[in-house]
Amino acid sequence: MPGCFYHYTGKEVIVLAHIIVDENEMLEKAIKRFKRMVEKEGIIREFKKREYYEKPSTILNRKKKAIQRKLLKKSRKGKNEY
Repeated sequence: MPGCFYHYTGKEVIVLAHIIVDENEMLEKAIKRFKRMVEKEGIIREFKKREYYEKPSTILNRKKKAIQRKLLKKSRKGKNEY
């Protein structure tokens, strides 16, 4: 059964993604299916997020800024709905 397997080792999570390629399936189609599965699972996004160490204060600041942007966008959207 194709999919992702998660292996938890203490603090780390190892993600193993795989697909099963049929004998008569084109390689390009299988690669496209694999890429779609990896994107759906968010493996690349998670890897990029954890590529470098981020201080807890930096994480907090980033989250606060994201909330402010979200509220600003929501307030702009509310003004246009007359």
